[in-house]
Amino acid sequence: MISSKTRLLAPLFALTVGLAACGGGETTTTTTTTESPAAGATDTTASAPTKGVDLGNVSLTGAGASFPAPLYLSWFTEGLKAKYPGLQVNYQSVGSGAGVEQFTQGTIDFGASDVAMTDEEIKKVSADKGVLLLPMTAGSIVMAYNVPGVDNLQLPRAVYTDILLGKIKSWNDPAIAKANAGAKLPNQPITVIYRSDGSGTTGVFTKHLSAISPEWKSKVGEGKSVKWPVGVGAKGNEGVTAQITQTQGSVGYVEYGYAKQNGLKFASLENKAGKFVLPDENSAGKTLEAVTLPDNLRAFIADPDGGDSYPIVTYSWILAYQKYPDAAKAKAMEALIEYGLTEGQKQSVELGYVPLPANVVSKVAAAADQISPDYKISVTGGSGATAGN
Repeated sequence: MISSKTRLLAPLFALTVGLAACGGGETTTTTTTTESPAAGATDTTASAPTKGVDLGNVSLTGAGASFPAPLYLSWFTEGLKAKYPGLQVNYQSVGSGAGVEQFTQGTIDFGASDVAMTDEEIKKVSADKGVLLLPMTAGSIVMAYNVPGVDNLQLPRAVYTDILLGKIKSWNDPAIAKANAGAKLPNQPITVIYRSDGSGTTGVFTKHLSAISPEWKSKVGEGKSVKWPVGVGAKGNEGVTAQITQTQGSVGYVEYGYAKQNGLKFASLENKAGKFVLPDENSAGKTLEAVTLPDNLRAFIADPDGGDSYPIVTYSWILAYQKYPDAAKAKAMEALIEYGLTEGQKQSVELGYVPLPANVVSKVAAAADQISPDYKISVTGGSGATAGN
């Protein structure tokens, strides 16, 4: 089970295992495991992680997306240390852009991104290593806001796009008022908060905006970094969350889990079917149901179909190499992936993420199982390490 310390994530990740403050440098999570009993069968229905095999003393370093950082923090500091003796995992929440860059340069063992790597990015990875893009979790991107006295805000597609374009400048604008009859909207300027770092969250968000607004597509476009028409930048989901909390009249985009854990209000957004949908695990799950994950495990969800679908949802990928020169690291990577796909998924809802559908878990497990010949990933029960290893 997740400890209360892990559940109660403060705006700046003020945990003793401590993620760095939003305006500071890299966010780092380190896990050192201690010796545990020998392996038992992996029971994916169990309420707590089962004991695992001894991987030996091995260290893995990863970096990238802040979107899944709270979930990865829980995995790396609680579940894995109870299951695998001698395993140390260090994860730096530096944003998807930096994660892809470090992974491409080969300076880390795995990366993380909320946008799947493009063909061009994959070509930059050494051919003798190869690339595996492994969806490990999913979640919504919400428009969180700080307007005292205004609850249950509804934002039509044209309205939230125009806010971000700087065309709607005040909270009592007639276009906002029309969609929120009876709400006491203040005559207060709107302050847009956006990601200042290279971000997969930004990539997903701006892909959606480009899909629903020709004006946004032509003037701003999509990408991990864009030139925002208006607003104030902050680093990471952590930084945007903190900035919204501190700035009355603000609105910004953050991962649902950050908004939920920090008590931010967030708007219901109009989806493709014309319905206003509140972001939660159920509406995000409906979005994933409307999307078929292809064999290469890359899915770009710009504007999903479905009357119950929340409009801005993404998978979040771990970027792994197909081949690791260090056999111990290869085996440890498979163990990490297996844990995330089994016991790790049980922690998703509590932290604001969407558990992967069973068919996606199977696809990811099959893809990751090629990393090491010394480990067999099991997502239905059984131990991981092969006999004699």
